[in-house]
Amino acid sequence: MARQPQILAAIHASQAELAQYLTWVEQALDPAQSIADTQQAIDNFQQQNSELRYNIIDKRSDELLGAIGLLIRDASVPYFELGYWLATHATGQGYVTSAVTLLEQHAFNQLGAKRLEIRMAESNRSSRAVAERCGFPLEGTLLNERRLPSGPLCNTLVYAKTAL
Repeated sequence: MARQPQILAAIHASQAELAQYLTWVEQALDPAQSIADTQQAIDNFQQQNSELRYNIIDKRSDELLGAIGLLIRDASVPYFELGYWLATHATGQGYVTSAVTLLEQHAFNQLGAKRLEIRMAESNRSSRAVAERCGFPLEGTLLNERRLPSGPLCNTLVYAKTAL
């Protein structure tokens, strides 16, 4: 919980960019909801349930830059969906690419993942670039699969890697 005020501040400062693609942003700006979400993330992590969320921290400054996580899609496989967000001021510096690479290694090597995927709105060029830089092949396009927070329908791209 020590980082929760930093999480709230980063989301608030990056609201305009994050809210283009992430439906949870408005709700996360409510301080009480932010605290509840953080506590739920801690509980999920401890119980290895639903989602495993990690903070992205700048090692030099100890500043919270964003978050990355694994949604547990099917524990019996194990199959995870990788998601992330980054504060606007930290974009374009390789933080997410490094975090995705590290979490991918953790998912396959420590968690025994057999499938790891990254899904994003087709219009989210930044997330597409991260998936491609990290070597995730495009597996498919789901037509009209999501509604953007601003209202229009959008295709979803699915990038995936599987264990050898």
